[in-house]
Amino acid sequence: MSIVSELEEVKSCSSHFVLAINDTLNVISGKWKLPIIGSLMYGKKRFKELERDIAKITPRMLSKELKELEVNGIVSRTVHPTTPVTVEYELTASGRSLKQVLEPMVEWGVQHRKRIFGK
Repeated sequence: MSIVSELEEVKSCSSHFVLAINDTLNVISGKWKLPIIGSLMYGKKRFKELERDIAKITPRMLSKELKELEVNGIVSRTVHPTTPVTVEYELTASGRSLKQVLEPMVEWGVQHRKRIFGK
C-alpha cells in the first residue's frame, strides 16, 4: 500500500485518525520535547547549548527528554572520544521531518501572540 493511499485510509476513518494523532502525541508530548526539537532544527548541539537555548529547563529534565526522543528515533546522540568526552545531539531524518509540523505551529503562535498581546 502506498503512503498516499494509507494516509487517505487514515483520514477516512475517525478511529484511525485519532490513533495517528495519539501516536504523534506519544512521541512529541510534554512541555519540553518540541522546544528541544525546535532548537535542534538549527543543527547539532551539545547538552549545554541545548540547556542555554531552552529557558527554564533543568538538566535532569533535558536529559530525560533527550533519552525519550532518542528511543523514539527523533534524536541521535554521538559521543566523541575527546578529553573531556564531547556528546552531540542532532535530529534524525524522522526528527527533521517534523519541520512540516513545527512551521505551521510557529506561524500560528506568532499570529496568536499578536492577537492576544497586540504586539
